[in-house]
Amino acid sequence: MKNKETLFQELECWTEDLVREKASMLTILQNISKLLKEEVEYYDWVGFYLVDKNNPAELILGPFEGAPTEHTRIPFGQGVCGQVASRGHTIIVQDVSQENNYLSCSINVQSEIVVPIFKEGEFIGEIDIDSHKKAPFTKEDTEFLEHIAQKLSELF
Repeated sequence: MKNKETLFQELECWTEDLVREKASMLTILQNISKLLKEEVEYYDWVGFYLVDKNNPAELILGPFEGAPTEHTRIPFGQGVCGQVASRGHTIIVQDVSQENNYLSCSINVQSEIVVPIFKEGEFIGEIDIDSHKKAPFTKEDTEFLEHIAQKLSELF
């Protein structure tokens, strides 16, 4: 099994290759969701929420891999995703049972990391990852996902 650093370096390269493809933004995001979910054992749900162009204070669910979710629209400030949209920085919840402002997608979810995506300083969306394990996310996950978010800004 690869160590986390090696795995994340490979995934960064694969993501950069996907971003350079001549496919639609949604296709690329779908492929990245699938790649991350398949390659990182504790990434049990991987998806993207994007700012709704018709209602810029609300997120809409974009491409994802994992169990379906009823949270297809999230107002800024609501849940972890909405908090990231309002605050503009990564949030990690290592134990969702301890989070007051948490929108449950599944009883199996134990932890969540949400990373904002910016284009020229403007918040445009986020990467949302749920895990069925408590406290799996480390500094390496944060750095890796923030790098991915930076690369993805080129799609918008």
